Amino acid sequence: MGFGSYDESEQENQNTDIDEDGAVNVHENDHDGSVNFDTDADSDELIDQLQSMKDD
Repeated sequence: MGFGSYDESEQENQNTDIDEDGAVNVHENDHDGSVNFDTDADSDELIDQLQSMKDD
């Protein structure tokens, strides 16, 4: 057998039972809402602050 070969009998005997109760529910903790950021800084001040953080 070469690389990637498989025994077909192994494929036929695989357990295909799916435990749906154990599955992850990705929508279990969905939240609706909004986020607001209040700042007195103008865009130039924020860009300067970002640049100084990048320099560090």
